Amino acid sequence: MAGLVLVCFGLVLARLYFLQVIRHEDLLQQAENNRTAVVPVVPTRGEIVDRNGLLLATNYSAYTVEVTPSKTENLDATIDEIAKLIDISPRDRRVFRRLREDARSFDSLPLRSKLSDAEVARITANRYRLPGVDVKVRLFRTYPFEEAAGHVVGYVGRINQREKEQLEDSEDEANYRGTDVIGKVGVEQSHERELHGTTGYEQLETSAGGHAVRQLQSMPATTGDSLMLTIDLGLQKMVEDLYGNRRGALVAIDPNTGEVLAFVSKPTYDPNLFIGGIDQESWALLNESINKPLLNRALKGVYPPGSTYKPFMALAALETGTRKASTVIQDGGSWTFGGHTFRSGHALGPVDLHRSIVKSSNVYYYTLANEMGVDKIHDFMKPLGFGQVTGIDLIGESRGVLPSREWKRNTYKRAAQQQWYAGETISLGIGQGYNNFTMLQIAHAMTIIANGGTNRTPHLVKGKRAAASAQFVDLPREAGKRMPYQSENMALVRRGMVGVTQEGTSRRVFAGAAYTSGGKTGTAQAVTVGQKSKYNAAKLTEFQRDHSLYLAFAPAEHPQIVVAAIVENAGFGAAAAAPLARRVFDYWLLGQYPSEVDMAAMQRGQAGSPIGTPRDAKAMQPTPVRNETGTETSPEAAVVSH
Repeated sequence: MAGLVLVCFGLVLARLYFLQVIRHEDLLQQAENNRTAVVPVVPTRGEIVDRNGLLLATNYSAYTVEVTPSKTENLDATIDEIAKLIDISPRDRRVFRRLREDARSFDSLPLRSKLSDAEVARITANRYRLPGVDVKVRLFRTYPFEEAAGHVVGYVGRINQREKEQLEDSEDEANYRGTDVIGKVGVEQSHERELHGTTGYEQLETSAGGHAVRQLQSMPATTGDSLMLTIDLGLQKMVEDLYGNRRGALVAIDPNTGEVLAFVSKPTYDPNLFIGGIDQESWALLNESINKPLLNRALKGVYPPGSTYKPFMALAALETGTRKASTVIQDGGSWTFGGHTFRSGHALGPVDLHRSIVKSSNVYYYTLANEMGVDKIHDFMKPLGFGQVTGIDLIGESRGVLPSREWKRNTYKRAAQQQWYAGETISLGIGQGYNNFTMLQIAHAMTIIANGGTNRTPHLVKGKRAAASAQFVDLPREAGKRMPYQSENMALVRRGMVGVTQEGTSRRVFAGAAYTSGGKTGTAQAVTVGQKSKYNAAKLTEFQRDHSLYLAFAPAEHPQIVVAAIVENAGFGAAAAAPLARRVFDYWLLGQYPSEVDMAAMQRGQAGSPIGTPRDAKAMQPTPVRNETGTETSPEAAVVSH
């Protein structure tokens, strides 16, 4: 018996030694964790303003009622009980159901935000009979100008499962503890790291019941940087209004800096719809619309450039030595190659390089493309940025298509489709065929010719302001790359484009302008029309009609702005796209805003040169639709353009 007692005491002593010595550090840490809790402090997201300081994205705090599904016995019954205390709309229920699909059962999900003090009191007083229900204070993102510049600014949304997994595999995992939202598109997405800020923490001593007793230590969160964009919201919104219900895209760039002054995609949408999760009805309305309001046409929309490609083909002819400026081609109204006749509209007679741009001769560029060949065209256009990513500071830019023999071999599977035919080259000369580019690429290429041969990366963010700073500081930019083009050749092309506004296809639109500009109209096919068939817009559905394009710079003597615009399915370039460029130039160079009658005519697509007395652009600056609490300030607010 004595021996048994000694063995038992030995076991106790051995166990004590194991717990007190061997596992001392581990158990001490566990004990410490039992009495302390580390709570993340989510940083305030940085704001976004335009180049003039107008607030495009900001934050506001509000009470929100939240439900944790795993803590409720009957979720639907719990929501019904909450609805007896405060107003819960069908949209609130739909958004909540959508959030549940991307969340875990133990996540706390917002059911309704912007609670009044009385509503907070009613929920708090009844929490004892509502397990899993809590009232919290959250920061919400708001976009005061709603759909204005919606595609540029983008929006934030709740972090979904895929994004959670990506964060867990990145070095930013710790920085997103406690964070519910992340940038989804636009500047909100591409500059997420700067806007988010740095998460802080509070280490609290807790009771056995898990309640905080006192704060042991803390580190405050660092507010995200605020960003200043290069766009002018007044110009941006004016262009969006000029489009009316029409579809299209317009990009305006300062050729001397690469700053994007306007980045328009129509139709647009209200980013506020996505805050906290968009409901199914609104999502279907946006996602299933034939007009595709969620598509950023300026960034992702690719189109045949039509005749706006001709100035670049003219430069290619001079730089490669294929033709001289004085070379004359007979334009008889059509050109036949290999038994196939390529149309050219009306006969222009003898045409040199200058007249080919001014009068937009198709025959001149049919024959030029045939002389150069597809690969020579490709090799010249690639450094200009056609078919390439420009590097703009947005995610998701389309590359487009700059065709070559190699491109066709890699694109098609069947041997017969991989072969390049000589006839396919000819249509490339007038910006048709396989050519497909974004308005951003076309505008960017034009800046190189406009500024005398310097390639500058287009960008949307001008500067940033740290939380502790009172002023915005311009972001450093790389010096532009000098392109090996002869200045006299670029001058010849610019002179031809000036002739377009003086005696060519856009002379009526720019009649009476107080400045000299250069431009080029373009009409691009949305669907192929047979060479033996005559184009008749009246016999085609709206989405089959030609696109209207215009490419321009001003003032001609020292360009300060370049514009590339497209109005989808609107026909001749001078009829729809060129008037847009005229209003942009009047705004930027003269400070003029279209009159009410002119605005109405533009929206109908029935305007040429400006009509009526223009208004002062400074007096027409946009005003916020939502105030600092995220609530609407007018009955017309929250209307989505479709």
